[in-house]
Amino acid sequence: MKKILMFLMLTVSILGFTGLVMADTTTAPATMATAAPVTAPAPVISAGDTAWVLMSAALVMLMTPGLAFFYGGLVRKKNMLSVLMQCMLALAVISVQWVLYGYSLAFHPGDGFWGGFGWAGLHGVGFEPYADYSATIPHQAFMIFQAMFAIITPALIIGAFAERMKFSSFIIFLLAWATFVYDPVCHWVWGVGGFVRKLGALDFAGGTVVHINAGIAAIVTALYLGKRKGLASTPPPHNLPLSVLGAALLWFGWFGFNSGSALAANGLAVNAFVVTNTAAAMAGLTWALLDWMIIGKPTMLGTITGAVAGLVAITPAAGFVDITGSIAIGALVSLGCYFMLSVVKPKFGYDDSLDAFGVHGIGGMIGALATGLFATTAVNSAGANGLFNGNPKQLLIQAIAVGVTVVYSLVMTFIILKVIDMVMGVRVKEKDEAVGLDLTQHHESAYTLIE
Repeated sequence: MKKILMFLMLTVSILGFTGLVMADTTTAPATMATAAPVTAPAPVISAGDTAWVLMSAALVMLMTPGLAFFYGGLVRKKNMLSVLMQCMLALAVISVQWVLYGYSLAFHPGDGFWGGFGWAGLHGVGFEPYADYSATIPHQAFMIFQAMFAIITPALIIGAFAERMKFSSFIIFLLAWATFVYDPVCHWVWGVGGFVRKLGALDFAGGTVVHINAGIAAIVTALYLGKRKGLASTPPPHNLPLSVLGAALLWFGWFGFNSGSALAANGLAVNAFVVTNTAAAMAGLTWALLDWMIIGKPTMLGTITGAVAGLVAITPAAGFVDITGSIAIGALVSLGCYFMLSVVKPKFGYDDSLDAFGVHGIGGMIGALATGLFATTAVNSAGANGLFNGNPKQLLIQAIAVGVTVVYSLVMTFIILKVIDMVMGVRVKEKDEAVGLDLTQHHESAYTLIE
């Protein structure tokens, strides 16, 4: 374990140091001007916009512990703490990775693939606005808001391999996946120079960058690790009330996720807030009705699963669709994800433990494509119209963005898993899996009383 931690620290240090050196060497030296420079007007920072973005960053941060409770309540009690630990370490590890070099790779102006190391160690990321991303908030406010997206995205993948991955391997996977998958895809879609951004794809708050990206990684990881041992069927949640609490925290935090992506306290943020709540509510209601019709009873698990699916699907669309679009998206995503979990998953028999692919992968794809259907410039003049508003090309652009993200995440996730497996193995020993990851990986137990 000590060797693994030393390797992790060395990797982070090397990448961070390399980035700092490159940032220093790529900065042009000051030169004497031959004429008096023209002084540009100082950018004006909006206190209201800054306060809203910082509050939104805090809301998105709360989503990671919310996800921990949501996932933790769904696993068996012997693995409860392992899920909490994985989510909390994602918060810690990616926070450091992001400021050392992750933000630079994702957002520094660069080529179509990624941004490079020009902003490594937050070199050049100060308290003045960076107009290409937001003209009214400090650059570091934008950076820390985006950090929370970078944290929760790999944490979503945990739902696919819960109860069977070695913790040491998880840490290496987390760092490698964030560096070689999340950061490039983020640059493609949102970064200056990114080729998907230039293509004109719409992704307001991360349907492609976050949910499709993580969802595809989830199914690759689930298939690579194989099924959990000793399960004749999917075990019921060991503590459904904890999962309800987690879902409520996710719903609450999602207002920062989507509304904060307006990067201002304005009408667009209001629209994103309203359609986010409406889509989640419609999706939760639709799933409850589907349960009622198909299995005879509406279920709590189904309702919160539907609500989360609705939140996933509205994420790329929140700044581009109106209330009608949000209702349609909420209903569509529950229908699609319900079919995936009740028909496709049992047919193929893969063990996506907590349905990270079935909800985030499929939900993200539905949301990204639905954005190409329902988007309207009446909501956001900086966006585009979708198919139902006279622009069928936008649906094609959305499909291309989905396709390239799926292929890249699939291939890179497999390569990362394969390399880690060859070096140190990714799955716990069968005996450790039987005992539970809480005790074997962390020497702790979530519960002290035995029923």
